[in-house]
Formats: sequence, structure tokens, C-alpha cells
Amino acid sequence: MKYTLLLSVSGLLMWYAVRGQDLSRIGQYVRGANYWWLAITMVLSVLGYFSRAYRWKMQLDPTVTGEKPAFWHVYHAMMVGYLANMVLPGRVGEVVRCTLLQRTSKVPVQVSLGTVITERIIDVLMLLTLLGTVLLLDFKTFWNFANEYLLQGKADALARNRNVLVAAGVATVLVVILFMYLLWRNLEKLKQNAAFNKLMSFVKGLLAGVFSIVKLENKGAFLLHTLFTWLVYYLMDYLAFFAFPETYNLDMRAGLAVLTFGAFGMAAPVQGGIGVFHLLVQSTLLVYGISREGGIAYALVVHGAQTLLVVLMGGISFLMSMVDTGRKGRVGFNPINVTVPADAVE
Repeated sequence: MKYTLLLSVSGLLMWYAVRGQDLSRIGQYVRGANYWWLAITMVLSVLGYFSRAYRWKMQLDPTVTGEKPAFWHVYHAMMVGYLANMVLPGRVGEVVRCTLLQRTSKVPVQVSLGTVITERIIDVLMLLTLLGTVLLLDFKTFWNFANEYLLQGKADALARNRNVLVAAGVATVLVVILFMYLLWRNLEKLKQNAAFNKLMSFVKGLLAGVFSIVKLENKGAFLLHTLFTWLVYYLMDYLAFFAFPETYNLDMRAGLAVLTFGAFGMAAPVQGGIGVFHLLVQSTLLVYGISREGGIAYALVVHGAQTLLVVLMGGISFLMSMVDTGRKGRVGFNPINVTVPADAVE
């Protein structure tokens, strides 16, 4: 039911993205795209995957006692995890890749899962930094768009009415204070609640993952690989502009905005970000004057190219992992039934 529901949400968002549009025009955009530019983005994407896998290995090495995992084992586990995320919701691929790495390199699941949590925290921080940069560079553009299409001209009037903004700010602060007070008063009772204890364990795991970065042997190389990975993501979206006549003249700021909001779409807990990615990218391009048909065509082609690449590379990695273990039955597990050891969160 969970998988069906989330897939239905993806389908609904995709329908909303193309609702009321000229499908034949969208088809013309897709067929008329310059796929040489898409080929360049796919080559860059491969380099980005290699860099990301090496960065993950850098995280794993200081936390593993004994023999360090081989780069190719780390890379194959990562790509199989990405493949699982394409077909399964809820970021199940993160658990899949940790389980597969345990089977190929004997790395404990709790160790690799902690590094993945750290990786995701870094990605969130990078994404928030990009969001702040986009709003700083193009705040007026997004403000005018929100005022015209979302708030129907009421945004400027609201901005001039400081009393409403001050009241909203004070109310927010009071709600936060009240929440913290109630949490403090009922802390002992909450400690007896299983769901609260799981949440606290998860928070402790996040903090432990953050501080595990201090164990890195070469923090400079780790930072460079992080920046390189996000540079690749940016170039993939920006260079894809040149594949379509309608987006050909968009500047680098628009590419940064597409990267930011598209990343939010890919982070959504649905299979491969389908629907969410397309709607957010289409809406972002609409801010920069691109038609809905042109925006959805761009999203379809870019997402489709990357999906095919992940399917190809992830499939190869899965086969190579089977060869590495020499026990096809053991690697050919069902990711839906993967279980995490009880101490993994701790």
C-alpha cells in the first residue's frame, strides 16, 4: 500500500505538471532536443559518481578496523543503492547499499549507515546554502513571481503592513517557547514512550555521524570531492539548457535555481523523485519566463537521461557485486525485506 500510494502521488504530480498543456508541443520539444549536450552531462555524471564513491570510501576507512573496503566495492554498493532508490520509495536504497557493502567487504551495517547519515547531513547543508544563494541572487525575481501567481498581488501589501509581520513573528516565538516548556515538563513521561526513544536515538545517530568527520585523514580532499560533486550536478543542469532552443539563453543563475529546486524534488520520498522533480523544475523555469511545455520537456529529458544512466550503471554494479561475492543467491536479496541490526541506529 505504501509503494502504491507514493507511486500514485508521483503520477498525480506528473498529471498536474502536464494538465492543460499542448502534448504535441511537448513532444516536439523532446524530439527536437540536441542530445549531444545531454551526452556531455552524462559523462560528467559518471565522473561525479566516481568522486562521490571515493568520498564515501574516505568516510569509511577511518571507521573500519582491519582491511579497508576496496574502492570498486564501495562504488558498486553505492550505485546499487541509487538503483534501488529509483524503484523503491522512502530512500530504501541507503539501507540496500550498506547491506550490500557488508556482503562484499564485511563492513558492518551500523558503520556504513552512520557514514551515509553524515553524507546526507552534508548534502542538506549544501542544499540550504544553495537555496540561500539563489534567493540572494534572484530574490526580486522570485518575489515578483510569488506575488503575481501565488499571492495574487497581496505580497506587497502584506510587506507594507508591518504589524501583521510582527504579530506573526511574535506568535511563532511564543509557540516555540510553549513547545519547549511542555517538552521539558513531560520529559520523564516521554522517555517511557517507545516512539520518543527511537527519535532520540536517531538524533544521537545524526550527531555521531556529524562528529565522525573529524576522523578523516584528509579533510581537504574530502571537501574538494564534495564541491566537485555539486559542481557536476550544477553543470549537468546548466549545460542541458543548450539542448533546447527555449532554454538556450538562460543564464547561470537560472541553472543554480534549477539545481536547487530540482535537488529538493529528487530528495522527496518517492521513487526516483518522479513527479516532484518534474513539477519543481517546471515551476522554477516558469519563474524565468520559460513556458510550461518547455519546462516539462526539459525536466522529462534531463530526468530521463539520468534515470537511464543510473539503471545502466546500477545494473552493471549489481552484476559485478554478484561476481565479487561468488554467491549469487546471497547478493540477490530482496531490498524490500532488508532488516537493519538493532544497534544500527545507536
